[in-house]
Amino acid sequence: MPGPLSGVRVLDLTGVVSGPYATMFLADQGADVLKIEPIGGDITRRSRAGIDKAGEFSALFISSNRGKRSLSIDVKSEAGREVMLKLVAQSDVLVQNFRPGTTERLGLGPEELRKRHPRLIYVSISGVGDSGPYMKKRVYDPIIQALSGFADIQSQPVTNRPQMIRTIVCDKTTAVFTAQAVSSALYAREKTGQGDHIQVAMLDAMISYLWPEGMMQYTVVGAETNTMDPNDRPDLVFKTLDGYITAGTISDSEWQGFCKASGDPELAKDERFATPGARFVNATARINKMQEYIAQRTTAEWLERLDAADVPCAPILRRGDIIQNEQVVARGLIEEFEQPTVGRVRQPKPAAIFEVSKAVIGGPAPRVGEHSRVVLRALGYSDSAVERMIADKTVRAASN
Repeated sequence: MPGPLSGVRVLDLTGVVSGPYATMFLADQGADVLKIEPIGGDITRRSRAGIDKAGEFSALFISSNRGKRSLSIDVKSEAGREVMLKLVAQSDVLVQNFRPGTTERLGLGPEELRKRHPRLIYVSISGVGDSGPYMKKRVYDPIIQALSGFADIQSQPVTNRPQMIRTIVCDKTTAVFTAQAVSSALYAREKTGQGDHIQVAMLDAMISYLWPEGMMQYTVVGAETNTMDPNDRPDLVFKTLDGYITAGTISDSEWQGFCKASGDPELAKDERFATPGARFVNATARINKMQEYIAQRTTAEWLERLDAADVPCAPILRRGDIIQNEQVVARGLIEEFEQPTVGRVRQPKPAAIFEVSKAVIGGPAPRVGEHSRVVLRALGYSDSAVERMIADKTVRAASN
């Protein structure tokens, strides 16, 4: 069976990660995603270490653009704008993450296009939105980590120095929010016949994402200082004799299970940890006490003991260990395929599993302008017109 979004045409004008990653999810779910790239290609083809001799691919680009087609075109040129308007007329969804105001200057703004095509779902991804004093800032992931509270919640326990999360969590989370919003808009259009303009700002997405537990002490108006700051306790990383594990002891049964696994009958009698409330208030002491016991045995010994006591636990895997992890292998979470000019590559399979309309990796990431000729011919351009645009450098087409 084709994917759940089979038949949906997505025009992807995005670059870097937040937009491309979002449209990649749509491609995994069956949408026909046409990536519109500048003549030089998406910046992420070159912004990380190249993995092919031609310099067209980075691992980051492949992992954000698999299963798409590529048209490389100068959208600022008259011919390029003409092509874009023809493509918009055939599309269900347009996604762009230019700075606010850019698409309007190109004649591709949401108001103009949606007036012509009421069924179009137009998606604008931005750093901080289209209003406010930061609107014109150049924004990347660390800027949003700084503004949203993520760097603060990672603060070092002793010095309280903020720290960045060492992954582009804001870009990727915004992509998930965006893909979900597109699906909702497609469903609404089925009922109303009307498209929509969806705006997703990275700052908005990350404050929403952080809020449930990260902003607990600021949730109740007027009682901001009455809740313990989660930064006040150590994280749940425990060193064993030969590695690291994590373990959780939130419920009474989990705590009693840990006490049993520790082999120390006195631990269960400690009043500081007797109830969930007490364990929360005395979290630092509890975690430090757990570390004293965990340091005395190997990772394998602790995992066996904790599993037997039904205590949530897991080894803390190094990234190089993930691919061979028994749970990852059993679930078949990593797939392999041939990436032209690169070789065999690994990718995680789509996380959402559909029983009927299956989501699958739709193929490798495209070369710059790999589908330029095919796309333009489908729009009605003659071979000579296409070759003229290529010669004028309005369009770039991948060589065979």
